[in-house]
Amino acid sequence: MITGELKSKIDSLWEIFWTGGLTNPLDVIEQMTYLMFIHDLDEADNTRAKESAMLGLPYESMFSKEVRIGDRVIDGSQLKWSVFHDFPAGKMYKIMQEWVFPFIKTLHGNRESAYSKYMDDAIFKIPTPLMLDKIVTAMDAIYMQMVQLQATDVRGDLYEYLLGKLATAGVNGQFRTPRHIIRMMVEMMEPKADEIICDPACGTSGFLVAASEYLKEHRKQEVFFNRANKEHYMNHMFHGYDMDRTMLRIGAMNMMTHGVDNPFIEYRDSLSDQNTDRDMYSLILANPPFKGSLDYDIVSTDLLKLCKTKKTELLFLALFLKMLKVGGRCACIVPDGVLFGSSTAHKAIRMELIENNRLEAVISMPSGVFKPYAGVSTAVLIFTKTGHGGTDKVWFYDMQADGFSLDDKRTLIAENDIPDIIERFHSLALALSVSKADSSPRGGAKGDGPLNDSSPKGGAKGCSECDRKRTDRSFLVPKQEIVDNGYDLSINKYKQTEYVAVEYPPTQEIMARIDENMMKLGETLEKLRNMLEQ
Repeated sequence: MITGELKSKIDSLWEIFWTGGLTNPLDVIEQMTYLMFIHDLDEADNTRAKESAMLGLPYESMFSKEVRIGDRVIDGSQLKWSVFHDFPAGKMYKIMQEWVFPFIKTLHGNRESAYSKYMDDAIFKIPTPLMLDKIVTAMDAIYMQMVQLQATDVRGDLYEYLLGKLATAGVNGQFRTPRHIIRMMVEMMEPKADEIICDPACGTSGFLVAASEYLKEHRKQEVFFNRANKEHYMNHMFHGYDMDRTMLRIGAMNMMTHGVDNPFIEYRDSLSDQNTDRDMYSLILANPPFKGSLDYDIVSTDLLKLCKTKKTELLFLALFLKMLKVGGRCACIVPDGVLFGSSTAHKAIRMELIENNRLEAVISMPSGVFKPYAGVSTAVLIFTKTGHGGTDKVWFYDMQADGFSLDDKRTLIAENDIPDIIERFHSLALALSVSKADSSPRGGAKGDGPLNDSSPKGGAKGCSECDRKRTDRSFLVPKQEIVDNGYDLSINKYKQTEYVAVEYPPTQEIMARIDENMMKLGETLEKLRNMLEQ
């Protein structure tokens, strides 16, 4: 979240671009992204060198040897941000334009990689050495401020703030999902080392980056100390699609800076016939665009068979079911209308999730989560593709706060339900998994879901979530009750509100108090008149 002094510094940086003649907001975002990438390459290289030294492993820096740029061979150390940022403006500009920028365009050896595809047409547009010098100095100050704030997602936070300056932000769906919401969804899904992860509307690859960071933090030994798993992580685990080349370019750089060598990030209309991915992915994490209606002619025919509609939010849910392999899981954000819409298509997709797959959780989020870009109420759906049903009960959570105020300012506050959501979800999953194992003659039936328990009592031993009342923040709802309500998934349909009786004084006593106050007011007015007449 961009606030205070950091916001002021970024506004000043934007003004440098503006006064220097670069007035197209997308051009500004692109150029700033290139420079952040160049800065982070240096920082990431230094970090990996230190980690290798601590582990006693060999490491060769990309800047440690001579580098060929065209027909010239130069010392690679001059391409480091920490070296050239101290040079005079003219020399720094020449190095950036003639050496550094061509270097990053050809950095990835694989010409078929996502990085190479979207960097080939990248252009260095900063017009003068003085302007570059001012920009580099301003960016150094921004990074220093971020270090003091102990905030690591510089690129994401900066990009989120800059998108607010775009006239189209929030209209065409190109606003960033808040980082803490992405992290919540990833932590609930707990990615494993052998996942094949996809975001069919990836934007700047926020979900893919968060998944990669989760694996580094929680499964480092399993991923990075196993040759096959590490190769899978670097080259085959992460897949993302988008229809904006600027987003794809930023996304590819984002993933590479976060240590993923070769993510599969491609220009593609995910809802069209050009997307042939079916039964491929074990995990989908997404916040697809809710931009209204599409033309039937451009939508894949097999999606229309499942859900005949022009609404993108419903078509993306159908797409997720098609793209997941059996047993694959999905956590996605949907607008509230998906939960209770009464059209045939709305009911059809909810029925598909509940009857033919396993719907596990609905987390209702407050409308301010996406401010200042949009005020729409949203929810997180979590489900598993089974192809044969499996929904016995659905877990609902009514999120009231996400750690930030729900107005346009989005300032930090103490109230935050996210840790509680993650803890309760995992606690329920663990308790019901144990219950399944205990009740099965073979120690658990393959394919049974942790959030579904078909025992006669409908609950699991030691499961606090199973015993919660409908007045609590979270609770379970049996499948049959949802079916009886026309597959309505809005939390207000099932949540019970406790009304506390308020006792007021008798009417005569209230009137007596009003009379007394009116007399006092009259006396005060009389005193005021006397003072004015004197």
